Amino acid sequence: MATNTTEAIVANQPAQSEFALEARDITKSLPLGRERIDILKGISIGVRHGEFVAIVGPSGSGKSTLLGIIAGLDVPTTGQVLIDGIDITKMSEGQLASVRNSKIGMVYQAFNLIPTLTAQENVEIPLYVGKHPGLPSVNAKEMLTLVGLAHRLGNRPNQLSGGEQQRVAIARALVTRPALIIMDEPTGNLDKTNGDNVLNMIRGLQQQTGTTFIIATHDPNVASSAQRSIRIEDGRVA
Repeated sequence: MATNTTEAIVANQPAQSEFALEARDITKSLPLGRERIDILKGISIGVRHGEFVAIVGPSGSGKSTLLGIIAGLDVPTTGQVLIDGIDITKMSEGQLASVRNSKIGMVYQAFNLIPTLTAQENVEIPLYVGKHPGLPSVNAKEMLTLVGLAHRLGNRPNQLSGGEQQRVAIARALVTRPALIIMDEPTGNLDKTNGDNVLNMIRGLQQQTGTTFIIATHDPNVASSAQRSIRIEDGRVA
């Protein structure tokens, strides 16, 4: 019971900082035989509430590793990550899961929708974990309307275009009203027209909701849609 109480307190703390994300001197090393390979070499970044920031860099630069650490899916070798002022670096897996559910929304290149569920049911899923105000069905409909899919509530993923599926994934990430939404190559599986439409929608959502967006990409066109870019090269901020 104490653990659950701790997790609830951690997850539901109000914003403690002007930053939605702070990464402080993050390093990541992995063993390779008798050697150690350094993937991240002391990265420090800050993203304020309401910003739209692109993390850019070539394959192998370390941006995917950094993204995993920021999202609480991996742990740094040294350094700290603070989400909404909460240090997640040394949390238990239970505490991390609680913070991810309440503070972080994730959007992936591959959409990651459950094929047997409708658009509305896919968006409702995060609301059945932890405590969230309001009815899941009402919140899901509101977010799907926000991304322009009010007419697709009952459609399953195979009845939606790629662009529509990514909109459902974005609605699912938004539905818990997180401090931060992290997007990993969100237009990678879309053609240019659908990709541009999704980017325009993200800009609109950021302005309308004040949500913080971090988008990782190697595509200069995607990066140019953000307010600013952070370039990662060889495990460092360039």
